[in-house]
Amino acid sequence: TLTMAVVVGSASLIGRFLVPSSIIAKPVIYLYPEEEERVTVKLDLKGEYEFSYPKYASDIGGWDVYASPDGNITDPRDGRTYSYIFWEGLSLRKPYDMSTGWVVEDVDTVEFLRDKLATFGFTEKEYNEFIVYWAPILQKNKFNLIHFATSEYEEIAPLDVNPKPDSILRVLMAYKPVAYKMEVTPQEIKPVTREGFVLVEWGGTLVK
Repeated sequence: TLTMAVVVGSASLIGRFLVPSSIIAKPVIYLYPEEEERVTVKLDLKGEYEFSYPKYASDIGGWDVYASPDGNITDPRDGRTYSYIFWEGLSLRKPYDMSTGWVVEDVDTVEFLRDKLATFGFTEKEYNEFIVYWAPILQKNKFNLIHFATSEYEEIAPLDVNPKPDSILRVLMAYKPVAYKMEVTPQEIKPVTREGFVLVEWGGTLVK
């Protein structure tokens, strides 16, 4: 199995204590099995869920759906069809390695995202949906330092999927507004080869 991860921030009351947290905004999970089958996706978020669609099932710790090769999923609880699994939540804040990445000017945001996400292995449909959501947010800042988190995201939101995907591409974009186009070491991107049953996920987090 090939695994990759790419991650927006605040403070939250979890239990009785005030703990550092970050908003993981609009992660969406796409499922592409080779044939239509029932798939269980369990997500163990280290934090609190804010919203999900279809609704997160607390009894199983995730979602139990029918997935089709075209990416459509059907929730047997209501019989409705969805394009992907959507969720948002507050996670325990982890330090992201912002020492590597790119400083991107507002006018270059769309081209940058298109190029980097395609390099990771996203399809045109997937990176276009990412851009439609994230580009307007990023372009509110003149410059953004952008890093695509990998292992940090796996620690915050581990997945347990049955049956197990052959290829996994999880991308959570960490970004931080900066005042000018500073020098930063470019991040190495390792493309994921999409083979067999493919799971894809993207989202974002603001680093303060």
